[in-house]
Amino acid sequence: MPRFNRLAEWLQWQESLHPRSIDLGLDRVARVAQRMELRQPGPFTITVAGTNGKGSSIAMLEAMLLRAGYSVCSYTSPHLLRYNERIRINGTEVSDTELCSAFDAVDTRRHQDSLTCFEFGTLAALGIIQDRAPDIRLLEVGLGGRLDAVNIIDPDIALVTAIGIDHVVWLGNSRAAIAREKAGIFRSSVPAVSSDPDPVDSLGEAARKTGARWYGLNEQYHYVINTKGWNWTGPCTQHGSLPVPVLPGDYQFDNAAGVLMVLELIRERYPVDRGSIDSGLQEVRLPGRCQFTGGTPETVLDVAHNPQGARGLAAVLRKRPVTGNTWVVLGMLEDKDVAGFTEYLAPVADHWCLAGLEAERGLTAAALGARVSDAINPAVIACFPDVTAALGHASRAAGTGDRVVVCGSFHTVAEAMAGTV
Repeated sequence: MPRFNRLAEWLQWQESLHPRSIDLGLDRVARVAQRMELRQPGPFTITVAGTNGKGSSIAMLEAMLLRAGYSVCSYTSPHLLRYNERIRINGTEVSDTELCSAFDAVDTRRHQDSLTCFEFGTLAALGIIQDRAPDIRLLEVGLGGRLDAVNIIDPDIALVTAIGIDHVVWLGNSRAAIAREKAGIFRSSVPAVSSDPDPVDSLGEAARKTGARWYGLNEQYHYVINTKGWNWTGPCTQHGSLPVPVLPGDYQFDNAAGVLMVLELIRERYPVDRGSIDSGLQEVRLPGRCQFTGGTPETVLDVAHNPQGARGLAAVLRKRPVTGNTWVVLGMLEDKDVAGFTEYLAPVADHWCLAGLEAERGLTAAALGARVSDAINPAVIACFPDVTAALGHASRAAGTGDRVVVCGSFHTVAEAMAGTV
């Protein structure tokens, strides 16, 4: 008999299974994966690591590959509203029933090994994907790369997106150190693609030491934006007058360029026609990434939670100015660079509604306020117990021509979305 029959029960139980919520290392998860026979050769695998841009890159890859007629399974994290969002089968979220069955399979074979929630979920996802036997599986690294549970799988292509400062307790406090951790997904003779426009030397060095086949943005492949869209040039193929990615932000060109490099590398086995590329760029959807929801006032939802993400969000807001004020609803976790994040947003924000987060490591509004006091005038700050209260105040106080921006964490955006769907 399974331990539980309901998804909510499984997820609650997993939170208490391991003594630490984050406990990087591959020994436990590899042992269980071996028992589950998940480490044998599986579907063609593209693993994606990076600080920012992982979700966008996977969403674009998924959209293009599905348009081209291939079966695709994707594993991403974290989710916004439903745990099921983490595993997509040909673009459709996996069901509660299938998740519960997969969790039971992990539980049955883990024996005495305790697992973190992420390790448990990763094994379940790999089991589901193995059963579905797609043409291609897309795996997003949860944290870092070298010691992340996803790294028990050897990829056929490794893609590393933009690298910034985040998760410094676990990955290091410099881009060079973090890049070395991300490079842990590289393998000898396997293509290693970087879509970071400001490359870190240590990433390329790690690729060379590993023996991976290196493809760097502005090195082996390039793109140019023009009045007709943008042009992309790779080692063997070119694409002219491509449509602008529908996902907002100029940084999406970097992500899309990396995706096209991946498609060039798989073209002999999984060719993707130009129509599928164009459709993927124009049709891809990814909730919570500079998502403009419309309405009055205009609301923008963005899961940006580190300085690099804040810089990208600020650039989007500058390109889409409003006639009135910008109200920022901000909730963040205690391990984030709050000062660095708010420093980038301060020039484009007029009012700040600081929200407490009840999530693990969530900051109270008062604690958040103490950490932004140097970057923001206290006269434009108001504190609220939670996101719902902060968003409610901002929406009521906003006048004609104003907008509301919700950001700082997946938890912040999720709470805002939960109150509007």
